[in-house]
Amino acid sequence: MPSRDIVLYPNPILRARAGEVDPSDSEVRKVVRDLQATLDDHVGVGIAAPQIGEGLRIIAVDATRARKPVPNHGPLVLLNPEIIAREGEITFREGCMSIPDFVARIPRSASVVISALTPDGIPCTIQSEGFEAVIFQHEIDHLDGILFIDRIAHARDLKPRKA
Repeated sequence: MPSRDIVLYPNPILRARAGEVDPSDSEVRKVVRDLQATLDDHVGVGIAAPQIGEGLRIIAVDATRARKPVPNHGPLVLLNPEIIAREGEITFREGCMSIPDFVARIPRSASVVISALTPDGIPCTIQSEGFEAVIFQHEIDHLDGILFIDRIAHARDLKPRKA
């Protein structure tokens, strides 16, 4: 399970829609392992396959890595995730490993329902709220070629990340 380098903006893979995956594909299983290892080796709570150079619909999310404990489902890897329901609104300070020098307050849905496959190909539905829901939305955006900077209301909302 090698950790991979993080793809940085403006690499074009970050703007492309990722392709659906088949969990039985050995290359998909390798990308899942590499994605998990890469998240483990970096400061962050989520990562999408395009961020390691793979145009595949795979995300890894782990809200337990947050500085402050939040209600969550623990570490998850999801294939072909899709948001099937949204509710409410919440604003969170977001950053991104692919745009490491900046953060911004981004409006998101307060709760989401995700439909996906586990790495074993088992269909699952996950209901999430708060910070974990924000992570899901951020990572699924990556699969659609959308970056958090695309969701900024005003340029003044983009701030340098403090060390």
